[in-house]
Amino acid sequence: MAEPAEQLITTRTLSTADFAAPIGDRYFEDYQTGTVYEYGYVEVTEAEILAFARRFDPQPIHVDAAFAAAGPFGGLIASGWHTGAIFMRMFADHYVTRVASLASPGIDELRWPAPLRPGDRLRLRATTVETRRSRSKPDRGLVRTRGELLNQDDRAVLSLIAMNLFGLRGGAEGGGAEGGPGRSG
Repeated sequence: MAEPAEQLITTRTLSTADFAAPIGDRYFEDYQTGTVYEYGYVEVTEAEILAFARRFDPQPIHVDAAFAAAGPFGGLIASGWHTGAIFMRMFADHYVTRVASLASPGIDELRWPAPLRPGDRLRLRATTVETRRSRSKPDRGLVRTRGELLNQDDRAVLSLIAMNLFGLRGGAEGGGAEGGPGRSG
């Protein structure tokens, strides 16, 4: 039997519409401000929570069921970093281009509004909140995305604003003039 970290995660598009360009041919211009995409589902097991926490975040609320049951959450909860790793897997599998992703300068507003518990079924909601061509490097643009992991009760277990640098289709010559396609107000 494979370790939880080695298990294949398969998810699918849940939105009525997805990107027009497939992830293997997606560039900065394909990210449009205001679009919302949803992908899922990932089910989280107690074994996965324990394995991750034992290795990376061995606090009692994540690794000791008896301690956690008497604690403020009334039971075992996943590490926030485990929750973030699940988010990243789904974000990379569905949202982040495979051919034009250049880097991420960081994330803002990382929050864990509700705990992730064993048995939770998660979906990713990604909302493109801003797209802006780089003034200093004309071959790329910045995409800011509100990311949320929602459980089966529609409660967010993670929210953040991701910033990603994506290449333009055709490099510096692609994507129209400054302020052209993909630019938000």
